[in-house]
Amino acid sequence: MKKIFSNLFLLFAIAFSAKTASAQSYQTAAGLRFSYESGPSVKYFATPNIALEGVLGFREKGVVFTGLFEIHQAAFNVDGLKFYYGAGAHIGGVGAGDYRVYNGDYKIYGNSSLLFGADATIGLEYIIPNTPIAVSADLDPRIEFIRGPFFNLTPSIGVKYAFK
Repeated sequence: MKKIFSNLFLLFAIAFSAKTASAQSYQTAAGLRFSYESGPSVKYFATPNIALEGVLGFREKGVVFTGLFEIHQAAFNVDGLKFYYGAGAHIGGVGAGDYRVYNGDYKIYGNSSLLFGADATIGLEYIIPNTPIAVSADLDPRIEFIRGPFFNLTPSIGVKYAFK
């Protein structure tokens, strides 16, 4: 497991050192994001390198909205491949009986609860040439404040349809 995280860190460090992208090939994209909280997502580029992304994530006995501010850069000199990183926050609710991992133990929420916390993201996005399809893979660290504090590091993948 440590080797996987070391390799991912190295991959992201190399991508992070890439020069800033001159332009993103789409302005808005909508699709699905799959992780612990899966659901629809929308990404909007306010500038060629700065995007705002919203995810409505559904999980067992709960729903969470996550908003992210992301910075995109060219990665590995590959056309259509972008490295991105950013931060944001989440808010949502969870029903009784849902669980979270905390220090290696499962903690049960005995009743319904509000969820609120800080999020980060680091990942790669690839726009498939000659198509409006963008695919992404990222790591999403999160700190939960209301029922914590506790920390999660969730991998996710996404598929989006890009609008010009």
